[in-house]
Amino acid sequence: MSDHEQVHNRVAMLRAERRVSRRELADALGVHYQTVGYLERGEFNPSLQLALRIARFFEVPVEFVFSLDAFPRIGPGVD
Repeated sequence: MSDHEQVHNRVAMLRAERRVSRRELADALGVHYQTVGYLERGEFNPSLQLALRIARFFEVPVEFVFSLDAFPRIGPGVD
């Protein structure tokens, strides 16, 4: 998948922050837990409906979870 086709996301970060397992998130969204893994690794772009359900689950705007541009690193960077 080229950079212009990739949808970047913060699903893994949100899951870790909220202490939600892949299986718990998948169950809440009605998808297979492997789908969450594919999504987190950037191997799967969600449908609009799934993206909105993920944002609703985490109670954040969809733009906080998904972006066409890479998110800036959080924390100290390595130069």
